[in-house]
Amino acid sequence: MLAPDTLRAHIPLELRHRGGRPRILPPKDVEAAMGRGQDPHLLRAIGRAWCWRQRLERGDVATLADLAADEGLSDRYVSRLLRLAWLAPDVFERLVVHREPSTISIYDLCFVASFPWEDQPARVFD
Repeated sequence: MLAPDTLRAHIPLELRHRGGRPRILPPKDVEAAMGRGQDPHLLRAIGRAWCWRQRLERGDVATLADLAADEGLSDRYVSRLLRLAWLAPDVFERLVVHREPSTISIYDLCFVASFPWEDQPARVFD
């Protein structure tokens, strides 16, 4: 019997959609060895929140409604995301400077920001 001219390789990858974009994920054992790093969407959300906070403090906009209209977003979304500007310094440093991955979503992180600073690290990283 003759050997086939083609070589087949099976690579166990998984295709998932995240944020509306397809993402190819490696197998679990490879992913754990690689380390995940920080979610760029989370970093962007924190950056936007800090920018909005500065605009409010400088007086560029008077209210959240003005800020939301300026950004073309809903008042509700802006007020929820703006909470990220008041994360505990420890949490902020671990997320932004050390790029430590969090265990919760951006949506949940917005609500964690309303907790006392002492309680936030346990809720975000444990």
